[in-house]
Amino acid sequence: MDFDLSWLSGELGACVEKHLITGGTIKDCYGSQVRANFYLSVLKPSIINYVLIDISVMTKRKHEVVKLIVKSKVLNVCFFIHLFRVFADKENAHLTTPQILNKYGYPIEIHHVTTSDGYILTLHRILPAKNTIRKPVLVLHGLFVESSSFVSTGVKNGLGFLLADEGYDVWLGNVRGTPSSRNHTTLHPNRDPKFWDFSWHEMGTIDLPAMVDYVLNVTYQASLHYVGYSQGTTIFFVMMATHPTYNAKIKVHMAMAPVAYLGHMKSVPFGTTWNNILNLWFKVFKINEVPPNNLFFVLRRVCSFSFKLCNLVSMSIFGYKTNQEDSNTLTYFLTHFVVPVSRKQGHHYMQIIKSGYFRRYDFGRRKNEEMYGSSNPPSYNLSLVTTKCHLFYSRDDLLVSEVDAARVCKELGGACASSNLVNGTIKHPDWLIGNRIGELVYSKLLNIMADY
Repeated sequence: MDFDLSWLSGELGACVEKHLITGGTIKDCYGSQVRANFYLSVLKPSIINYVLIDISVMTKRKHEVVKLIVKSKVLNVCFFIHLFRVFADKENAHLTTPQILNKYGYPIEIHHVTTSDGYILTLHRILPAKNTIRKPVLVLHGLFVESSSFVSTGVKNGLGFLLADEGYDVWLGNVRGTPSSRNHTTLHPNRDPKFWDFSWHEMGTIDLPAMVDYVLNVTYQASLHYVGYSQGTTIFFVMMATHPTYNAKIKVHMAMAPVAYLGHMKSVPFGTTWNNILNLWFKVFKINEVPPNNLFFVLRRVCSFSFKLCNLVSMSIFGYKTNQEDSNTLTYFLTHFVVPVSRKQGHHYMQIIKSGYFRRYDFGRRKNEEMYGSSNPPSYNLSLVTTKCHLFYSRDDLLVSEVDAARVCKELGGACASSNLVNGTIKHPDWLIGNRIGELVYSKLLNIMADY
């Protein structure tokens, strides 16, 4: 080797030199004591190796790592940085939903629901206090997150905690494909592409009805409250448009950043041209599961070098730089927006952006004829929703515009009980992790729910 490895300190340096330079495996290097994890992943079917490198030297000697990889003849390398490891003491940064609830002393139950098509979904329940009867509320997450997004910010700002403190029997749902619901009776997510053959249509027609029925059966209640965020609202609208009998099972829908139309979104990377390119790329390489480590590769990499530049890139995508964020919030955001989604799930959203219609998945003219009996997919009829819906949206949300939210309210008709333009600067992620989201949104949401 014609380059210096002395910067790889102690145990780690010896391990890398022994296993990588000599051509062997480096999986044994996992145990090296370092302050941060940097992964060099070989994207080959039969081999995935990792190198753990101390961040204090990594930021200064990145070029040595590149030379190390090249000289070792390791091809197709995806180099991505888990920046959040730098903030290892950041509250709840690496904890699962059960771990977070246990940390704060909230009793939890883990429930599993098997859908009619074999997906095994996980529900996290914050247990009711003894000898009390509480009204059940089902809370459903958005795209790229799962149930942890409602408790990760802690007891003061976590919606799951606030609902529990108000006396609700809280059920945090996890749709198919998320880490908590990455299971099936016959299909394996890593081996069977068919596992990922779903969009949010199946979540609305199958997953959510299964969750609702399960919660009502366990709690012996006839109806429940529902809180949805972003994709969680989409799934609700799909369920009601396809299974209108479920209107009787939902007392009220509290919709944060409601998504049915996206024609006026302002986030450039989510525009139709970029999304068409992505979808074509995923199809060509037969990528069915879309890991956010790939989607957010650039953002993570940028954040490793410059927090200011990181904010600039993030703002162009999510409009994320707000008065709500503190020094660690962006890192925290990247930590928790790491849930895989299906290619079809993301592409379904691309289709409604392009078409301007809230409708079923577009398979193309020929298959549409077979599936739907028409060349175009049918639209979801929001007039079938009779459950009272309270919409919350912000002018500063680049993904859910005021115009699109107003269109949802108009099509809901009498079911749109209130349309709340939230005061304050709230971008799309802020509905979950904004420092003032409790006072700006959650307090009003809880007051409205108390009337049902």
